Parts: sequence; structure tokens; C-alpha cells
Amino acid sequence: MFDIGFWEIAVIAVVALLVVGPEEFPSLVRTIGSWLGKIRGFMNDAKSELEKEAGKAEELKRLIEQEARIAELHKIAEQANVRIPIDGETRKKLDEISAAQSPEKQDGQLTEPSPTAAKPTHGASKEVSS
Repeated sequence: MFDIGFWEIAVIAVVALLVVGPEEFPSLVRTIGSWLGKIRGFMNDAKSELEKEAGKAEELKRLIEQEARIAELHKIAEQANVRIPIDGETRKKLDEISAAQSPEKQDGQLTEPSPTAAKPTHGASKEVSS
């Protein structure tokens, strides 16, 4: 970060020893060490927060791109629906198929199978009475 080598630090330490004196020098070194430790901890916390926020931003960007693709597909589907006319009988059959395949109501509750959907369409069916 500051490109300070060993000899520069040694010169600073000798000058500090001469200025402060041998009695106060150990406490000065401890104080400077604790300050550097606090600064380093703060920088690491800030770095991790920035990385976390950058990850959130990337996730939001990915979701926005996905929503744009979905919107484009919806637009294409609407255009295709307009271009391909479906007669009333085919539409009714498609609606019946989609209703039979959908196990959920609109409110999210599971539904019971309808009695008309459970009846076989071919062959004879026997009812058992008790």
C-alpha cells in the first residue's frame, strides 16, 4: 500500500526512540500497533460489506435481465396468439385440458378432482353400491 521497506521502518523506529525516550517507546509502539489493528479491522469490514453489496447488485442485475427475457417471451406469445386464430371448439378443449392439468385453484388451495374428469371416457364403468 505505502511501499515502505524494512530499512525505512527501522529508521523511523530509531528516530522515535530518540525523540520519545526508552521509557515511553514500548507504550508508543503498543498504541501504534493497536491503532493499525483497528484500522486494518475497519478496512476488512468495509471491504466485506462492499463485496456483499456488489454481490447483491449482480443478483439484481441478473434478475432484471431475466425479467426482460420473460417480458419479451410474453410479447412474442401474445403476437403468436393474435396471428393464429383458434376456433371456439378448439379453444374449449384447450381450456378443459388446462383446467384438468392445474391442481391448484386461483387462491393457491389444492382442489379435489372433479367428478367429470375422473370418469372414464371409453368403455363401461361399474358402480359399486353398499
